[in-house]
Amino acid sequence: MTTIDPRTEIKEFLSSRRARITPERAGLPAYGGNRRVKGLRREEVALLAGVSVDYYVRMERGSLTGASDGVLDAVAAALQLDEAERDHLFHLARRSRAPGGPRRRRPAVKVRPALQRVLDAIADAPAWICTGRYDVLATNHLARALYSPLLADTRRPVNVARFVYLDPEAAQAFFVDYDRIARDMAAKLRMEAGRNPHDEELFALVGELSTRSELFRRRWASQDVRLHRSGRKRLHHPVVGRLDLDVESMDLPTDPGLLLNVYTAPAGSAAADGLALLAQSYFAAADLVDDVGDDTRTVAARRLP
Repeated sequence: MTTIDPRTEIKEFLSSRRARITPERAGLPAYGGNRRVKGLRREEVALLAGVSVDYYVRMERGSLTGASDGVLDAVAAALQLDEAERDHLFHLARRSRAPGGPRRRRPAVKVRPALQRVLDAIADAPAWICTGRYDVLATNHLARALYSPLLADTRRPVNVARFVYLDPEAAQAFFVDYDRIARDMAAKLRMEAGRNPHDEELFALVGELSTRSELFRRRWASQDVRLHRSGRKRLHHPVVGRLDLDVESMDLPTDPGLLLNVYTAPAGSAAADGLALLAQSYFAAADLVDDVGDDTRTVAARRLP
C-alpha cells in the first residue's frame, strides 16, 4: 500500500509551487547572472510572506506545526496559490498540528434510500453519487445508460479513476478530453488525500494506480490539486455519439464525503437530443429483459453496447 509521509508531502508541495514562479511574476527585480534554482529562492518567498528565512526554510522542510492561519495565508499569497492549492496547504497544516495515528479503515459508505429516490426522481438528466475517491455508489437510469462503458467493469464499487488510468483505450474512446480528465482526476485525488489522510481505501487506490499506470505516477508526482467543481464534460457514447454536457458537482452536507453529480444540456441542443435518444434506447433495452428478480434497469444498462 502506498504511504505518504506528511513532512515529505509538505516539502514537495511547497517546493513545487515555489519552482513555478519567476521573480518577474512575483514582482521582484530580476538580477543578472545565472540563478541556481528554478523559480523563486526560499529567501524570496520569505521576503514576500513577511517571515524570517529560517522560519520559511523550516516550513518547506516539512514542519507546519505552529504556523498560524495568518502565516499560511501570507505564504499562499507569496506562492500565488489558487483556491484549491490554498485549501490543500491548510489541510496539510491541520495534519501537522494533530499527531497522526495509523490509518483507519472507514465503514463502507452506503447511500441512504432517500438519496436513491432523489436520483430516481431526476428523470431527464443523468445523475450519480460518488465518493471523493471516485467510487460510484448510486446512479439513476440515465446515468447507468450514459456510463455504460465504465459500468461494464464487474468490480464493485466501480471506480472512475481505475477506468481512466487502467483502461486507457476505452477511456480515451469515451472521454473526448481524456488528457484533461486524467490530469484533473489525479489532482482531485491528491486534494482528497490531503483532506482525508486516514482514508485507507483512498491510499490503497493510489498505490494500485501508481503501480499499474505510468501516466498516473506522472500526474500524481506533479503535486497539482483541484477542487470538485462544475464544468463541461464532452463524451463520445457508443450508442448516441458525441454528447457535450454541463456537469454540476455538489457536496451532500448531510452525508459528508459524498458528491452528487448531475449532467444537463440546453433544451433544443444536439446533446439534449442525444440524451433523449439515450433514454429511449435504455428503456427499449429494458423491455427486452424478463423480470427474473434482478434489477431490470441495471440489466438493461449492461446490455447497452
